[in-house]
Amino acid sequence: MHSIAQIALRNLLRYKRRTLLTSLLITIGVLAVLLFSSITGAFKSLMIGQITDSMLGHLQVHKRGYVASIDNLPLHMNLGPQDMEAIEKTLNSLPEVEAYSARIKFGGMFSNFEETTNIRLNGVDPAREILAAPLLPTRMLQGDIGDTLLRAGEILVPELLAKGMQVKLGDTVVIVATNQDGSVNAKTFTVRGILEGISGPGGRDGYIHIQDAQEILRIKKNEANEYAVRLKNAEALERVEAALAEALGGELSKQGAPKYEFHTWEKLSPFYNIARMIDVMTVFIKLMLVAIVLVSVMNVMIMAVFERIKEIGTIAAIGTRPRQILSLFLVEGLSLGIVGSAIGTLLSLAAIVVLKIYPISYDFGRQKGLLLSPTLDPGEIIAVSLLVVLISVLASLQPAYKASRMEPVTAMRQI
Repeated sequence: MHSIAQIALRNLLRYKRRTLLTSLLITIGVLAVLLFSSITGAFKSLMIGQITDSMLGHLQVHKRGYVASIDNLPLHMNLGPQDMEAIEKTLNSLPEVEAYSARIKFGGMFSNFEETTNIRLNGVDPAREILAAPLLPTRMLQGDIGDTLLRAGEILVPELLAKGMQVKLGDTVVIVATNQDGSVNAKTFTVRGILEGISGPGGRDGYIHIQDAQEILRIKKNEANEYAVRLKNAEALERVEAALAEALGGELSKQGAPKYEFHTWEKLSPFYNIARMIDVMTVFIKLMLVAIVLVSVMNVMIMAVFERIKEIGTIAAIGTRPRQILSLFLVEGLSLGIVGSAIGTLLSLAAIVVLKIYPISYDFGRQKGLLLSPTLDPGEIIAVSLLVVLISVLASLQPAYKASRMEPVTAMRQI
């Protein structure tokens, strides 16, 4: 086998220009795939982080049927004290959970004493909300977080509503809401901040203190209709969802159906469709790499067999077995794949280092100066490299088989 490798390497070096061009094509393909995967992966991670860390959390817990009716923000589907105790006990027992925040979401009327419009509000515990959605303060266009997100009697108003109602910091506004019993209640608030709107559910929501929400809705006991959960590692999302379903799935409603439902950010945010498109594009880029390698290596191997017919006949005539001839050409294809993938990987790593020193800056909506910091996953490098090497060997198989099946006498007659 060692002698076959030496002969294969010598044959590749006999045709330096062709070998160089083929290796260059493979290198460019590997470089393009790894860079595309790293940059799009960094973009996807950044956008997911913006969505999960500024409003949604990685997953949410509700009473079953709440999300299907969320446009109406039903108050009759609130989680009661016993529900909240069971959910928090389970969340506290999961080491993957970093923080969680109970919310009371409800619809109301927003008035600046001159005009009135609809608003959707989140009643939150400021300390817990900051831990569950640490990027929420970055959405503050006007106002200062200071030592707390907000206090009782203060409100964070979405930008679109603030502009339409001409509301400024420090203004006094009124929130009017209907509670579960159908009675109406109102409370005045001071505008603490103006929040930037972002796409997806919750992007146009206002925030008040959970005590104010309970007062407006005349809730006398501890209730919430949503738990936003933040994980230490987003990769544990499916595992945590399964653990919650296992721990709380036994809780049944009066109708005998599961009492709670769990939704990951993927089910709640429209950005998930964009993330899936990025993954599909990555797959197509990899297919293009396969095509480049397949065509390039097969072309080289076919030309090698055609130009070396007499040589193949000679080594077959002196006793070289067909299996050894087959191995010779397969090792040549293998060598092209290894060299091309190795150089492509090294160039990709060098490009990543450059991009870390000089990161790509871009704007996303109203968010300015976001920086992409691409990284290469070792698993991605190994997968792409193995794919290139495998395709190189497979592309060499047909020409190699043809060479190994040549009759020595017939081959030696060829010019």
